[in-house]
Amino acid sequence: MRLDLRLIAEMIPRGARVLDIGCGDGALLAHLTAEKGADARGIEIDMAAATQAVAAGLAVIQGDADNDLAVYPDGAFDFVVLSRTLQAVEKPREVLRQMLRIGHHAIVSFPNFGHWLVRWQLISTGRMPMTSTWHRAWYETPNIHPCTIRDFFDLCALDGYTVEQWLAVDEHGLKAPWRRSPRLANLFGEQALFQLRRG
Repeated sequence: MRLDLRLIAEMIPRGARVLDIGCGDGALLAHLTAEKGADARGIEIDMAAATQAVAAGLAVIQGDADNDLAVYPDGAFDFVVLSRTLQAVEKPREVLRQMLRIGHHAIVSFPNFGHWLVRWQLISTGRMPMTSTWHRAWYETPNIHPCTIRDFFDLCALDGYTVEQWLAVDEHGLKAPWRRSPRLANLFGEQALFQLRRG
């Protein structure tokens, strides 16, 4: 299972009701169901991935985070997860608002565009960066709203969300030690995870 998904799984308690938006092949759902007895469901825009998840016996529907979250009732889930998808949705603020309407907590992971290597590649080459996290050419990437850790803190403050916990990690699983300094985490963390609730 991908690093950020393992870290997300650690944040979710046993028996939780979970919706995973952009669940892919359902790796996180399968883990949460088997290891934590969660009532885990998913939504995935890619029909092939959604079909693969359903074939594996997972409760996944084909859908779009930008348009299909409004059908879920308020407070239907304990946790709503959005892993490495925020930067690819058309309306990230609306998606976050819907997540915290239908779930008591939201967990969001995203690649950090403020990482020093991304900055260095942009400055030194004048080209869009390519890293182990940002690994697609600019013309193939689904990312339309790249953000940094500092950007995300600002958005949470703007929209009144409480950050319950957050961490920055590299692709090898090392957690950045700058828990009290979002500025340093923003510089050295390749990806970020945030757990939020309504303020």
